[in-house]
Amino acid sequence: MTRGKKVCAFIEAYCKIPEGAQVGQPMKLMAFQKKFILDVYDNPHGTSRAYLSVARKNGKSALIAAVVLAHLIGPEAKQNSQIISGARSRDQASLVFKLAEKMVRLSPELSEIVRIVPSQKMLIGLVCNVEYKAISAESGTAHGLSPVLAILDEVGQVRGPHDAFIEAIETAQGAHHDPLLIAISTQAATDGDLFSIWLDDAAAAVDKRIVSHLHTAPKDCKILDKKAWKVANPALGKFRSLQDIKDFAQQADRLPAKANSFRWLFLNQRIEAQSPFLSRAEWEANSTPPVAEAGDVVFAGLDLSASRDLTALVLAFPKDGHYHIVPHFWLPEDGLRDKSQSEKVPYDVWADQGYLTTISGPVIQPEVIAMAVAEVAEEYSLQLLAYDRWRISDFKRELDNIGAEIPMQPFGQGFKDMAPAVDKLEQLVAERKLRHGGHPILNMCAAGAVVQTDPAGNRKLHKAKSYSKIDGLVALAMALGVMSAEDILIPSSPWDDPEFKLAV
Repeated sequence: MTRGKKVCAFIEAYCKIPEGAQVGQPMKLMAFQKKFILDVYDNPHGTSRAYLSVARKNGKSALIAAVVLAHLIGPEAKQNSQIISGARSRDQASLVFKLAEKMVRLSPELSEIVRIVPSQKMLIGLVCNVEYKAISAESGTAHGLSPVLAILDEVGQVRGPHDAFIEAIETAQGAHHDPLLIAISTQAATDGDLFSIWLDDAAAAVDKRIVSHLHTAPKDCKILDKKAWKVANPALGKFRSLQDIKDFAQQADRLPAKANSFRWLFLNQRIEAQSPFLSRAEWEANSTPPVAEAGDVVFAGLDLSASRDLTALVLAFPKDGHYHIVPHFWLPEDGLRDKSQSEKVPYDVWADQGYLTTISGPVIQPEVIAMAVAEVAEEYSLQLLAYDRWRISDFKRELDNIGAEIPMQPFGQGFKDMAPAVDKLEQLVAERKLRHGGHPILNMCAAGAVVQTDPAGNRKLHKAKSYSKIDGLVALAMALGVMSAEDILIPSSPWDDPEFKLAV
């Protein structure tokens, strides 16, 4: 019998349903729970981390409690080892402990070999002297521990890319040869949050020791789609009440203000808490990778920043009936991690992945940006660089210093100049004419962008009211804005013409 099968057999033989109408009955694992356990413990590469993401009320905490017992006095118990389950709040941490405690008390066999210490939220497996504790971020008890198994409950509640409590747990596991970290949670709200970063990393399948099971409804599904409910709620009809989710779905369908919350908690989708300028679905529909070749015609938008903030250069290549978008971003190297933590944006992760260029020192040097633009002009046929006048004098001085002659045009940030550019950007996204490749920083800019409208209906991107940095989207709008119909005809394939024929 494999490790995974032994864990499943132990849970079903000795763990009792701790609460509800079937309290005291043997715990029978559902198919999705059993598959997760088998994949974790029977991974031929070995498992270092495992993620299970389902919507709320699908038996996550009970599964955590059962896995804890499998390591406490079951087939995974290791002599003199330590287990922890961690949660953001004391209440959530207490919930997991109480469920494990109830399972022990309901089982005559387990009660004989487990000592319960309620005051410390602790269980001690007497067979192998294994200690389990439930801890929370609120109690600050992560330091000083050395768990061979750490289970994180509702890590999706963490906002931003870092969390000191979780990092303390990860560091504490470093003393073991083969530690295991399991995160069981509803999805985080946005792409920049910690659990989203973990899930996206797992989806890339670079590390075979990471097991990830994500149960999320299709992005474009309707709120009343019962098939979508089932995808995100594999325990629908058992742990999760069908009538309950039906009632919430009908309310969310009637009240648009409830829609995002329903998609997050019931459909296990990432959401934006606000109404962005561009919808996520439409923006992601333009995620085809761009194609840029030496000598191609290109227009560019440059959004310079304060000395310590994000600088964006976005290139737009009109070809093949589309606009191929290649963005470049810069930040100072010094203080990058602190900036990631304070703004709750994974700049440091993106830098490691190659999406962000860091500049040595505490500030952005204008000569670096000037050199990058000069290299663009050398490789491609740069028609025009649109720029915001703010801080442009330093940039121009550096262009002069390196002898670069760049065709440039100022681009106002008010309604007059920005309104046509915003309209064009919105239209191209809706028509799926962009190819931006899903660049994560540009995705962030698009997701948080908000527009301001004047009495005449003209719109402009509004940095102050946006919910994230939007420098990349501003630069993209400027690049598109200097491409008027009079200035350029986008080349297209002759095969787009239904009457086209090859000459005989």
